[in-house]
Amino acid sequence: MIYFTEIDHLPMYGVKGEYLGELVDVCVDPSQKVPRVASYLVRTPRKNLLSINFGQIQSLSVRAGQTNVPREEVRAYAADEGMIRIKKDVLDQQIIDVNNRKVVRVNDVDFDIEPTDGHSELRIVAVNVGLAAGVRRLLQGTIAKHNIRMITEALPNRTILWEFVNLIEPDPARRVKLRISYDRLADMHPADIADILEELSHNEQKAVIESLDEETAAQALSEIPTKMQADLLESIPPEKAADIVEEMPPDEAADVLNQLPPETSAEVLADMGKEEAKEVIELLGFGENTAGSMMTNEYVVVHESATVEGAIEALRNFEGEVENIQHIFVIDNEAALKGAVPIGRIVLAAANTPLMDLSVDPLISARAQESARSVVDLFNKYNLMSLPVVDDDRHLLGFVSADDVLEVVINRK
Repeated sequence: MIYFTEIDHLPMYGVKGEYLGELVDVCVDPSQKVPRVASYLVRTPRKNLLSINFGQIQSLSVRAGQTNVPREEVRAYAADEGMIRIKKDVLDQQIIDVNNRKVVRVNDVDFDIEPTDGHSELRIVAVNVGLAAGVRRLLQGTIAKHNIRMITEALPNRTILWEFVNLIEPDPARRVKLRISYDRLADMHPADIADILEELSHNEQKAVIESLDEETAAQALSEIPTKMQADLLESIPPEKAADIVEEMPPDEAADVLNQLPPETSAEVLADMGKEEAKEVIELLGFGENTAGSMMTNEYVVVHESATVEGAIEALRNFEGEVENIQHIFVIDNEAALKGAVPIGRIVLAAANTPLMDLSVDPLISARAQESARSVVDLFNKYNLMSLPVVDDDRHLLGFVSADDVLEVVINRK
């Protein structure tokens, strides 16, 4: 094992023993399966940069490096955006630790030295984010390298394997050129992604959101404050924002669109699918901090003549988020609310049981214009899991979930 801090400013020599300069960086090609150092950047005494190909390295240690070719065969460095430069692009940068679900800073990089076909190859193993690497950086150049190793061996050492590293790069063009994969980030729980987002700068948040598929991005955004959601959506192209908003529950989509400038909201709505936009527009018509603005208009509803069997069939045909449904609502011929049946009662009842026999009593509901405070009070007083919202003629408009109420309570604190 050899660390980047041990080879930084390493003296480099040609095959004839001629001094070439000092090593100032190494480059890795992220498109290659083998994480081998592709080239070594050397600053000459005249401050020029040379690029030594991996096949030209005869030997490398913490004391010096030597090529297997003379100076005249070493080419001048030409910038290549397809390469990751360890010192420039990785060291001191923030990365996403997907295993511990947080953002960390890279203190050092670990390599293996592999003898291959008569020359030495440096292969990147992991990034080092532990205390030992931090102290190693601090002592770099002040005392002998072997003494630094002795001191840091007793300190906590924490690494993240290179294959699991997700660099955070705010520049979209740069991300494409570096071919950074966010696949493992997308596999994380949305709440963990949200925690990571809150640790990042705005540009870094944007980089992460744009790297995710629309469904994952929507789920992650749902876990962060509405104002932050709006800031992020406003910073990305309207068509991408529309794809994300389409995947959000209608009530959350309405909340975030209310926070955007009117012209931006209009652009996002115009780029959304017709059905999804229609649901959101309906909710945008309600006043802020009212039951209508808190509710979702995706719910399961059946006629008052339905049985348990019919209710189960309605659940099977429901295209919304079934896990958020606590009740099936019952209406009459005029679409007026007649009952609310808990899912648990339906599961335990016989198939031919009339659904109205299972409805909660008393049936608690709220008018769309009632205040958010009144809604919270109703949930608290009656220990509700969901609350149907109706108009002045008791036509069912939607329902408020316990999650919606919890968000209101948290935002008040």
